[in-house]
Amino acid sequence: MAVDLLLGLQWGDEGKGKIVDVLTKNYDIIARFQGGPNAGHTLEFDGIKHVLRTIPSGIFHDKSINVIGNGVVIDPVVFVKELEGLDQFNIDYKKKLIISRKAHVILPTHRLLDAASEASKGKAKIGSTLKGIGPTYMDKTGRNGIRIGDLELNDWKEKYRSLADKHEAMIEFHNVDIQYDLQELETEFFEAVETLKTLQFIDSEEYLYKAQQEGKTILAEGAQGSLLDIDFGTYPFVTSSNTTAAGACTGLGVAPNKIKEVFGIFKAYTTRVGSGPFPTELFDEVGAEMAKIGHEFGAVTGRPRRCGWLDLVALKYACQVNGVTQLMMMKGDVLSGFETIKVCTSYKYKGEEITHLPYNIDPENLTPVYSEYKGWSEDLTKMTAKEELPKNLLDYVHFIEKETGIPIKIVSVGPDRKQTILR
Repeated sequence: MAVDLLLGLQWGDEGKGKIVDVLTKNYDIIARFQGGPNAGHTLEFDGIKHVLRTIPSGIFHDKSINVIGNGVVIDPVVFVKELEGLDQFNIDYKKKLIISRKAHVILPTHRLLDAASEASKGKAKIGSTLKGIGPTYMDKTGRNGIRIGDLELNDWKEKYRSLADKHEAMIEFHNVDIQYDLQELETEFFEAVETLKTLQFIDSEEYLYKAQQEGKTILAEGAQGSLLDIDFGTYPFVTSSNTTAAGACTGLGVAPNKIKEVFGIFKAYTTRVGSGPFPTELFDEVGAEMAKIGHEFGAVTGRPRRCGWLDLVALKYACQVNGVTQLMMMKGDVLSGFETIKVCTSYKYKGEEITHLPYNIDPENLTPVYSEYKGWSEDLTKMTAKEELPKNLLDYVHFIEKETGIPIKIVSVGPDRKQTILR
C-alpha cells in the first residue's frame, strides 16, 4: 500500500494539524517524520482547542496508530507534559502511540546550548525557538547524539554524562550570561525519561514496511513548512531538518516510490515567525488586520506572526520541490472584508522580472510584483458546502489552481474540523 504525505508549503503555521485531524479517519497509521517540540499543531473540535507538539495529530481518533519516526527529535520533559495534556480525553496512548528507536533525544543541555548560541549572535540571530532542536540535529549529524533506543541500554546514563559535559564546555565558550541549574533540569529530565520508557519503542522502518505489506493506509505528517527546509528554505533562517517530501523518506524509512498523494497545505495569505526575508510582508494596517483576524500568534512560542499577501512564486516553488498532487487552502475566512486581494505573481530581481524563487530573496535584491483581485465580504465561517462560497473567493481559488496546475481540494473556513469544505 502506498503512503500519502501531508506537509506545509510556506514558513510553517499553515494549519497542518487541522487537516491531519480531518483526514485521519481515512488512515490506519499517522506517522510524524521530522521536527520536534518547536512545532505546534493546533486542533479544534467539540469546543476544545488543543496544541500538539511532538505527538502526531491523529491521536484523537480511536482507530489510528500514531508513529513518531526516526527523523523526529524528542524532548522527554515536553513530551511527558504533552501526554499529561491528553489525560483529560481518556486516550490510551500506550496502545495508540509508538516511537522509533532511531529518533534522537533532546537533552537539557541542548536547550541551554541553543540559548547560548542565539544570544551570542546578537542582531544576527536566526529567530530560534530555543527548544534545543538545532543542537540536537547537530549532534545527530556529528554522530554524538543519544537516540531513543539508547534508553533501553544499561550504559545510556554514562553516554548522557559525557555529552552533557561536552555541551557545558561549549556553553562556556559562547561567553554569554546564561543562568541555569543543571541538577534541577536533570532531575526533571530523568523522571520524564522513565515515563517515556513505559511507551512502546519500535524499529519504525520495519514496522511501516510490514504495514504497507499488510495493506494498511499510512499518512506521513510533516512539521514546520517547506520554506524552512534546511536545503531548500530561506537559509540560514530555516529549521534543522528536511521539511519537504524527501524528508518523509529519510524520516520514516519509506522508499520514494511508495509515496502516492502529496497534500500541500497553504494559507490564503502568507505568515512568518521569527527572522528572515519575507518579500510580501505588510507593515501597514492591512497586515495588522490580517494578524488580528487570523489570531496570528505561534501555537508553541506565542510569538506574533508577520503577515503578508500570498506569494505565488514561493508557493509554486514549494509545489515543485515537493511534487504536490493536491492543494488545501486554509484561512480563506480571514480575508473576508478586504476590498482588494493582492497576489505576488513575479519578482523584480536585480532589475529583471522573474517568476522563480532565486538564491537570495533579501529586500535589497528583490521587489514583489502584484496582481489584484476583487475581495469578498461574506462571512465564510458558517458555510458548509462549496456551493455557498462567494464568487470572488472561487475566482481566487481558480486563479491559484491555474497558476500551480494543481487542484485545491479543501477550502478551510475556520479552525474547527467541521469548518472544512471539500471540493
